[in-house]
Amino acid sequence: MSFLTAPTINRLFAPRHELSCSWLLWRRLTAALRRRGRGETRESGAFLLGSKHPGQPARITEFVLYDDIDPHALDSGIVEFDGRHFAKLWARCRERRLTVVADVHVHPMGSGQSASDRAHPMISEPGHIALILPNFARAPIPREDVGIYRYQGAGQWETVPRAARREFFCIAL
Repeated sequence: MSFLTAPTINRLFAPRHELSCSWLLWRRLTAALRRRGRGETRESGAFLLGSKHPGQPARITEFVLYDDIDPHALDSGIVEFDGRHFAKLWARCRERRLTVVADVHVHPMGSGQSASDRAHPMISEPGHIALILPNFARAPIPREDVGIYRYQGAGQWETVPRAARREFFCIAL
């Protein structure tokens, strides 16, 4: 029996992270976000699905693009997800035995939260993590440039400082 599984190796090299994703899935996700952004002309985003267990980092294992659930979510050029489509997301989570561990969307320039982002969390549960990718997810995207925000509830957010982002979010095996 081998004890050197991907999660074990990731814990050895990034023991304090709270969110992890394989580099291959991350590359597929960012490429999909760029495609849905139609040549850097509109924002795009996705729900990040995976597993969360108490005392362990959340692990992203797949993603669902916003416009695959709500076909008109990106029509205006910014993300406007119609909440009536959440039932499709929850059904997919039940079917796959996964949960939404985070969400991600792109901005044209920086990775700071807009007033709209702060006022309208995609998942309004305390502890939910939102990622924002700058430059329409154009590569390369250093982890320090990924905006990371944790929803606290009651309209309040915690911002993960730039210096802590690499430790918070692990992209590895």
